[in-house]
Amino acid sequence: MFCDRCGAQMADTARFCPGCGKPFAPPMAPPPVPQVPMNRVARHIRNVGILWIVYSCIHLIPGLIVGSLPHWLGFWGRDTFWFPGGIFHVVGGFLMLKGVLGLIAGWGLLDRQSWARMLVLILSFFSLFHPPLGTALGIYTLWVLLPGYSEMEYRTMAR
Repeated sequence: MFCDRCGAQMADTARFCPGCGKPFAPPMAPPPVPQVPMNRVARHIRNVGILWIVYSCIHLIPGLIVGSLPHWLGFWGRDTFWFPGGIFHVVGGFLMLKGVLGLIAGWGLLDRQSWARMLVLILSFFSLFHPPLGTALGIYTLWVLLPGYSEMEYRTMAR
């Protein structure tokens, strides 16, 4: 170790520089790592996966209905793409996409896939804006899977 004021060589345990007398504090010990329970993800991962599958099925049903409304209402075959038939197709397609992604994410959590945690976290942020079920599921998912130690625990479960 060298003094940062005069450049003199010092012993690692020295408290003062032998050249200039500058005081040095002994190196501080790193703070203790907090003990975190490593079983929260293991206890809740099955519930989160099942809830995402159920929530996604709830989105698939309206997606199928809204997407097929132009056929039922007689808008099919007309030249109006955006209104009203196209809007029904876009909204129905969005609901279907959200439902399919949720089903894939829920299945991935139940199967302990490494990519499923990130997909579910992304979907849970979007579901926070869909009260009451989406908000509740989003908060529960974030509580289980978002903390850093949850990532470590999920990675050990995914192996």
